[in-house]
Amino acid sequence: MEHPELALDNPPASAPVDVVDHWRGFAPDLAADKVLFSERVPGGGHWSYRLPRGTTLRMTALDAGANLALVLYSAQEKLERYNLPDSLKAQHTAHYTRGHVLMSDMGRAMASITADTVGWHDPLGLLLDNRLMHEKYGAHPYQQYRNGMYRSGRDGLLIEIGKYGLAKRDLVAPVNFFSKVVVDDEGRFHYVPGHARAGDHVDLRLDMDVIVAYSTAPHPLDPNPDYAPGKVGLAVWRSGPAPADDYCRAFRAENARALYNTDMLYLA
Repeated sequence: MEHPELALDNPPASAPVDVVDHWRGFAPDLAADKVLFSERVPGGGHWSYRLPRGTTLRMTALDAGANLALVLYSAQEKLERYNLPDSLKAQHTAHYTRGHVLMSDMGRAMASITADTVGWHDPLGLLLDNRLMHEKYGAHPYQQYRNGMYRSGRDGLLIEIGKYGLAKRDLVAPVNFFSKVVVDDEGRFHYVPGHARAGDHVDLRLDMDVIVAYSTAPHPLDPNPDYAPGKVGLAVWRSGPAPADDYCRAFRAENARALYNTDMLYLA
């Protein structure tokens, strides 16, 4: 039996690290001497990194309708993690775009959105789990399809945070980058198809040392009857921490306070 495989645009094993420059294809404006690494993530994939303060993660939708669910944990103290209610409440918003800060449950800035061509990213839609995935798309297990298996966002993130000693109780609500969800007069959520276009990107500056985990599985409210998650390009580059005149710092007084609280951790 033939098994469909995910197409990974990776270099051969013999290639040295310094020739892995996927970013040139989707983020050519980045300075070559600032880029630390880059990769192309297939739809339905998942991975994680430990990224230092003062780096920025460029996320680029390589296909229209891509979704990237992302969670954050402090690398210094994993009990501190991204807090959805506090972040939305402090910034009087129900979506994210440039200027917004992802805050921790300790009132600190974990990351800030410094650039955004999309204009709306969903913090409320949660994750595709196995039950819903099977109901919508049918069974597509590893035993039969190998790397062409269907992967849920929840399982992907649980696998990634498990690499750092975290478990189900530690899984927080993600930010679904590139996805838009609106609420009608009856309080029902509605997914907006065609929101992100191929080539759209968002820059997420890391304001503290963090563990970043992500999944590119479909958004749970995506009405597409086929399991067809889009690819995403990722590039990490040295941007430096938030300056005194930072756009996100000036966006709201609450953001300035959260960034100040983080700055206090790095005084030495």
